Amino acid sequence: MAMRVADAVWVAAAMLHRTYPDRPDFSVAEIVEKATAENMGGVRMHGPSVQAYASVHCVAGKKPQPNRAKMLTETARGRRRLYRPEDPCHPDRRSGASLPDRNALPPAYRILLDWHRREYLGSGMSAGPEPGHARLDTDGPHPSMNEAAVAWLAANPVPAADTDPLLALYGSGRGVWADEDADSYVRRLRDGWD
Repeated sequence: MAMRVADAVWVAAAMLHRTYPDRPDFSVAEIVEKATAENMGGVRMHGPSVQAYASVHCVAGKKPQPNRAKMLTETARGRRRLYRPEDPCHPDRRSGASLPDRNALPPAYRILLDWHRREYLGSGMSAGPEPGHARLDTDGPHPSMNEAAVAWLAANPVPAADTDPLLALYGSGRGVWADEDADSYVRRLRDGWD
């Protein structure tokens, strides 16, 4: 099974994080080297392609060109780490994938998805039901946040869904149009119009 380059970049970064858990990030060159050295699904990755994906195409904060994946976060010039739900994200990437599809990964790499959820994100964080929705770590601010952001969060705590009435409404209207598609609903509304 051949892997997509974006998935190979994520796998390489995840392998580096897992091998070196004390390191907060890695150079683009390290990610490229890991991805090209691995025999991912029986295919060797092409270095320049991996370089482009690790530098731009998979980076959450960069404008999509055209790939909208948000698998990596730029921590400093030439440095990357795996994307976390609270990381800054370019508005055009909000609906992009932050993880490879489990079924698209060779079986040997699927364990990395479990590690990512369990250990990398930890129990205090969740990717949430929709891409682009940030959930903050309950153990405190993320190390990549600057002092101004930490001070703002301390003064403006994020409400929990069970205490904020607007957040509690999330998904409440999901079944309203379950039996009717959008086009027929609009046609029905417009029936009496002149």
